[in-house]
Amino acid sequence: MGHTLGDAYIVAALAAAFVAWLFIRHVERQRRLEIVHKERLIAMDKGIPLPELPLDLATGRTPPDPRAPLLHGIVWTALGIGGIAALLLFGKLPSYGGHEIWPLPIPLLFLGIGLILYYVLASRRAR
Repeated sequence: MGHTLGDAYIVAALAAAFVAWLFIRHVERQRRLEIVHKERLIAMDKGIPLPELPLDLATGRTPPDPRAPLLHGIVWTALGIGGIAALLLFGKLPSYGGHEIWPLPIPLLFLGIGLILYYVLASRRAR
């Protein structure tokens, strides 16, 4: 399995793009923090009560989406059902000795169903 110089260029370009994205994200966050800092200094000079720091600036992260397990559950369930349907349509593959392979995506289906159930139970508990 030989890799060429072109493969190395592709990997280096992808790594450079990822690093550039991280740097741009960091610079943007720093710029927002500087703006908030200037606003707080001006408020202190004028004797105005200090405004609260936005939550995403104070912690560096946005609050988690409470619907994330539901969204992930829907996607995993759809992948499981789609995989089962595709393997049922193609039937038996000769490369597997004629064995049926349609049950292979069942763990994806159960993962999705589990995440949906988790969302339902967690949202009931929160009420």
